[in-house]
Amino acid sequence: MNKQSINKLTLFLTGLQSRFTENNSIFKGIYVSFFTGLKEFKGVGHYEDGKIKYNFNGRTEFFDIDNLFKKLMNDAEVYDVLSFIYKERGTDILITADNKNVKMTNTPVSEEELTTNNSSAQKQSHSFGETSTLLNRDYYIKVGKADALLKEIGIMSKEGKIKNDKIRKYNQIDHYVELLEGILDRLPKNQTVNILDCGCGKSYLTFVLNYYLTEVKKKKCHFIGLDYSEGVISASKKMAENLGYRNMEFHAMDINNYMPDKKINVVISLHACDTATDMAMALGVRVNSDVIIAVPCCHRELLNQYSYEPFKGILKHGVFKARMADILTDGMRSLLLEAKGYEVSVVEYISPLETPKNLMIRAIKTKDENAAAMDDYFKLMSSLNVYPALYDYINR
Repeated sequence: MNKQSINKLTLFLTGLQSRFTENNSIFKGIYVSFFTGLKEFKGVGHYEDGKIKYNFNGRTEFFDIDNLFKKLMNDAEVYDVLSFIYKERGTDILITADNKNVKMTNTPVSEEELTTNNSSAQKQSHSFGETSTLLNRDYYIKVGKADALLKEIGIMSKEGKIKNDKIRKYNQIDHYVELLEGILDRLPKNQTVNILDCGCGKSYLTFVLNYYLTEVKKKKCHFIGLDYSEGVISASKKMAENLGYRNMEFHAMDINNYMPDKKINVVISLHACDTATDMAMALGVRVNSDVIIAVPCCHRELLNQYSYEPFKGILKHGVFKARMADILTDGMRSLLLEAKGYEVSVVEYISPLETPKNLMIRAIKTKDENAAAMDDYFKLMSSLNVYPALYDYINR
């Protein structure tokens, strides 16, 4: 390849070198083809232990990105044509070069056709209800693009079909992304968004959110998962390794013991039991998180605390008292978040036919404090004779 083409190729590779330095956590690999006449010589490189493991013509070596690109430019001098693909999660960058032209194109990964047969999926057992069928909608987590993710979390078969007994779960995770779509757009731009998942469990929804932010929204993000169970943390680490999601870290520890070493933009708590939800929310408030998302699970704390004389005749029935405790718990959580300067909305996450624990609390930080909401909160504490865990954790 002539000197003019080599110089232009050098400029493109220098740009990719800077891109790799900033976004190596989403780098997937490089694929190189050199041509001389009708002969093709292929090279493949993948990220491994901080280096790129590069195999060319049967020889495997480990390189830093700058030394690898120097090798590619040296090799290009002895070949006529180069085709080079730099793959990131969700994006392929193609460079083609010969003695006449050097071109670079940046394109999304091609989407395969939806392979799931909707009509056959709708023939599932009626016990799943309406949510057991694929919906007539443009999914956020698309079959084709998201196949690797969907297979890893067990929703898709090896053959690329949404499993019949996982269609409901597929609809749920997609609706989860839909409910967060507008909120995600309000997160800081042109910087890494740090997302903390408290009580992460096996982190299925966090993996989904990672995929969507990184590969669809093209946001630079980093995920931190906390859970006291060594087993689920090990499982999450393995899934991240299988998917090549290097922008994730997981720690087996108590939420109350976590001390962030970076700005936390989003705190998530999904189905954390009882006051574990309050621990997560309190952590979000203390670190001044931009967004707090919670889907509470069981509500036991206020059930044995609260009393309200005007409702004495109603609350003598245990089922009424339990349901009222659920409403009061999440209602007071929402009010305290408002008092701490958050704009709060509460929506149904999934159908109540699936589970009665189906509320999602979404809170976006908009100001420092709301004195009026704080006064209302104190009045409720007094009227109901309660001392909620969220208030306790925030003020420790």
